[in-house]
Amino acid sequence: MSQNIYDFSAEDYKGDPVELKDYQGKVMLIVNTASACGFTPQYKGLQELYAKHKEQGFEVLAFPCNQFREQEKGDNAEIKQFCDLQFNIKFPLFGKIEVNGDNAHPLFNFLKEQAPGILGSKGIKWNFTKFLVNKEGKVIKRYAPATKPQAIEADIEKLL
Repeated sequence: MSQNIYDFSAEDYKGDPVELKDYQGKVMLIVNTASACGFTPQYKGLQELYAKHKEQGFEVLAFPCNQFREQEKGDNAEIKQFCDLQFNIKFPLFGKIEVNGDNAHPLFNFLKEQAPGILGSKGIKWNFTKFLVNKEGKVIKRYAPATKPQAIEADIEKLL
């Protein structure tokens, strides 16, 4: 099993491979997202955090997922179009993945292992679960879907 977040790669929404080592030295907030969820408006807050802190070395990495009540039915191009039109996001959008089960993306298996949920749960319960990663690639904290991006800002600022 990989020991470092930088050992992973994933495809962006265009299907191009992205090495997480490209984000070395940056603070990252990694989020599983969905376009038709009650928490979808958090895209706005994520974009605001990104815009405010990107010059200081902050990245938001969004990973669309359709595992929770099929709230991300579109293909990657449709998801990107939705995010651009509704929220004008500028942070990286990855291709649709699974975060739980046999086909879970290895990155999310690693994140869940490093930062278990409540009572040590390894699964992800819903869209917009967030993982904060420091500049050294260490998973610092996991945030519940209901945690608004603005509530994480102080933790991000401590790491920048």
